[in-house]
Amino acid sequence: MDIIAVGIDVSKDRLDVAVHPGGEAFAMQRNGTGLERLAVRLTQLAPAIVALEATGGFETIAAAALGGAGLPVVVVNPAQVRAFAKALGQRAKTDPIDAAVIAHFAAATRPEPRPLPDEATRLLSDLVARRRQIVEMIGAERQREKRAISRHLKKSITRLVKALEKELVSVDTDIDDAMRGSSAWRETEDLLASVPGVGPVIARTLIAELPELGHLNRKQIAALAGLAPYTRQSGQWRGRSFIGGGRKVVRTVLFMGAMAARRHNPVLKAFFERLVAAGKPKMAALIAVGRKLLTILNAMLRTKTSWQAA
Repeated sequence: MDIIAVGIDVSKDRLDVAVHPGGEAFAMQRNGTGLERLAVRLTQLAPAIVALEATGGFETIAAAALGGAGLPVVVVNPAQVRAFAKALGQRAKTDPIDAAVIAHFAAATRPEPRPLPDEATRLLSDLVARRRQIVEMIGAERQREKRAISRHLKKSITRLVKALEKELVSVDTDIDDAMRGSSAWRETEDLLASVPGVGPVIARTLIAELPELGHLNRKQIAALAGLAPYTRQSGQWRGRSFIGGGRKVVRTVLFMGAMAARRHNPVLKAFFERLVAAGKPKMAALIAVGRKLLTILNAMLRTKTSWQAA
């Protein structure tokens, strides 16, 4: 049975909207008035799903406004939508066409709407992202310092690194204040950080970037983090399994946690060594440790139980 699905292509100043089936299409301004009018119009339409494509943050306000109006909003992966368009033979690309493809994609795949992060969670996510950017800038400047020959350039790099380190301390303070301001976040951080190998940075990144942790089963949470393996197989031929997709930031911090856990977490260290002894490549074994770590953290938050080595 067909469902009514709405696809919205979001740009800086405009929202292109398409309805599937039916082919209705229209556009709204991406401002307060336009979002209010869109929410009223879509509420009257009563769609089963309203899908927006992730577009570097432009979709956030629109998703929050429509979700606040009680509409079933989901933000979909642009790569999946483009692959779907290619499968349909849709090569042309304009905003109205993109909106129609998003609507068709939502009707065909029926992605499950999930609660949108509240304002405090979005702020924490922005702070964590800013911290990550500053750390990357410091790393880049350190690499330039190693290659610099001129004394004048080295002094310039040193000044910039000191300024970035000062800003890093400021952002860390803002993150600490945000965490202390929420008793639920403090409890969650304490639970996550009770696992050997999970420090404050990993715990806070998971709180900000993976709010679904503790609310999904192990397969769903692994897929969301991009740690669910997928196989390549055809007839008698079997290829290697790969991971991909999901939330890159979450996958990165879990990989960091896996590297720490294989040294300091007795359970995961033994798990890693058992896989390597069985002939598993070390990188594949490390990915498996990250996936097992995620499964453990997911179960701990679901049951509100701290780490127990047994």
